[in-house]
Amino acid sequence: QVQLVESGGGLVQAGGSLRLSCATSGRTFSSYTMGWFRQTPGKEREFVAAISWSGGTTHYADSVKGRFSISRDNAKNTVYLQVNSLKPEDTAVYYCAAAKTYSSHYYYTERQYNYWGQGTQVTVSS
Repeated sequence: QVQLVESGGGLVQAGGSLRLSCATSGRTFSSYTMGWFRQTPGKEREFVAAISWSGGTTHYADSVKGRFSISRDNAKNTVYLQVNSLKPEDTAVYYCAAAKTYSSHYYYTERQYNYWGQGTQVTVSS
């Protein structure tokens, strides 16, 4: 069993930056693929970024590519999402997720992930 707790969200001006953190419990963190998704009320949850267990492979949604960066520190059982050049349309609840296995074809799908955090709110004002 794995528990995930997100933090680091907040209210920022357009163009600003935040670093979101996802702290995990359990003894198998380094074996998991980690991902970030986001959701706004009335909108489907969408994929943001993913990182393999070794950190050697990353993926990004086209909407955030070049602005967001995912990383992980297995020694600290923590995954990060650095969000830069924020836009109002980035406003959402950001969720951390963990997958038991990695798929180069389905890393962006919700059903690939086995564990989810409660989310952290990011609000970007214009």
